[in-house]
This record gives sequence, C-alpha cells and structure tokens, in this order.
Amino acid sequence: MNCFSFDIETIPDVEFGRRMWDLADLSDEDVASAMIFRQLQATGSEFLPLHQHRIVAIAVALRSGESFRVWSLGDEDSDEAELVRRFFDGVDRYTPDLISWNGSGFDLPVLNYRALKHSIQAPRYWEKGDSDREFRYNNYLSRFHWRHIDLMDVLAGFQPRGRASLEQMSALLGFPGKLGMSGDKVWDRYREGGLREIRDYCETDVLNTWLIFLRFELLRGNLDQIGLEHEYGLVRSALTAMGEPHLKEFLAAWPVS
Repeated sequence: MNCFSFDIETIPDVEFGRRMWDLADLSDEDVASAMIFRQLQATGSEFLPLHQHRIVAIAVALRSGESFRVWSLGDEDSDEAELVRRFFDGVDRYTPDLISWNGSGFDLPVLNYRALKHSIQAPRYWEKGDSDREFRYNNYLSRFHWRHIDLMDVLAGFQPRGRASLEQMSALLGFPGKLGMSGDKVWDRYREGGLREIRDYCETDVLNTWLIFLRFELLRGNLDQIGLEHEYGLVRSALTAMGEPHLKEFLAAWPVS
C-alpha cells in the first residue's frame, strides 16, 4: 500500500480580485467581501469559483511500507507556490494512489489552477500513458480510474444527489469528524492569524478521509477485519508518537471499537 490521503484549505485570492475588478484601493477584507458579494448576486451562493481560491494549507497522510504519518506541507512561512510544488513533487516521488473527499470537484482543480499560476511542473500527475504505458488505463485524471479515488464521488455512485459531507460520513462511521472547525471558518481564522489552527484542521480532515478509505478497503475486499484493525493500529500509534495537541484530541474523539 502506497497512498496519499490529501486535503487543501483555501481563502479568497484577493490579488486576483484586485486585478480583475480594479479594486486596488481596498483592503484584503473588502476585496474578499466584494468577490463574495458578486458571486452571491450571480449564483445565490457565496462559494467562490475554484479559480478564485488561494491555497494556504495542504495536508497529506502517507501510508508506505509499514509506516503511516500525517503532516502539513511546508511551514507557516511557506508561500502558496512552495505548498503546491511540494504536493506535486510528492506525486512525482512516490507515484501514490491519491485518496480524497471531493478531490475531483474541488481540491485537484484548485491545485491545477494554482500550479498553472506559479509555473509548476507536474509530469507524473498529468501522465496518461505516453511515457508510461501503465498510466494508459489507470491515471490520476480519468474519473473512473483508481489512481485517484475521490471517496465522496465513488461512494455516491458518481451521482450528485447521493453525495454526503465528510463531517456527516465521519459521524456515520464513528470517526472524530470536524472537532469544532470547518472550511467556512478558514478565511476568518486566517485574518485573525490562525494559520496554525487551519493547518491542524486540515490534518484532521485528512485523517477522517483516510479512516473512511480504510473502511472502503474492507467494503471492496482489499482488507479483512484483521487487516483493518492493523491499519487502525498504525494510525493510532503514529498519532500517539507525534503527540501534537490536535492529534491527541482526534484520538480522544475516536473510540476504540
């Protein structure tokens, strides 16, 4: 098993908003408010188009060999370009199976736009069989291939009306869930200087996604119950050893079955 579970957190790309709508004299907060208001008027939703998001955190969980670990890419001083570059460098290095929740609908398109903005190369990610024949019928880009598994999409049978939120699916399966934080609070926390909290939250989303994936592996017969408990044990041991407060909170909210 060689897998990346991943998640991103984003804020409004106020640099784009200033350039696009000639808002140079406004503060970041006012530019973001203008962007959100325009979107609300146009669609009835405050959720910005994907190309208007800027990435402030990327978390990954790597299962490789007999090890498991979770971390946030870069550090709190890393700019967006470094975060995006590190993500695609990881894909180039490990050629992992990618595991996400709504990665096809949000995370990967945003990563694509931001990589394009920062002139970042990602040849392994974009491989479709021209250089490696193994990617012809199993690559990261095709919706129905398995090199990237968007669990939200797959479990819903690729039907929008069947989709569930990560928070509710975590609750259904007895996993910790959001622990008081959510994506709609990221912009406010970022403005308040809470990037560390955002990075921690991103890591717990990755962990919830990974635990759901393990249950999915049981569902499709790639793990039996003994194997599932072994994988759970790897996660618990790794989080205990790391000793970070948000990971201790996650463990405390994840009862041993």
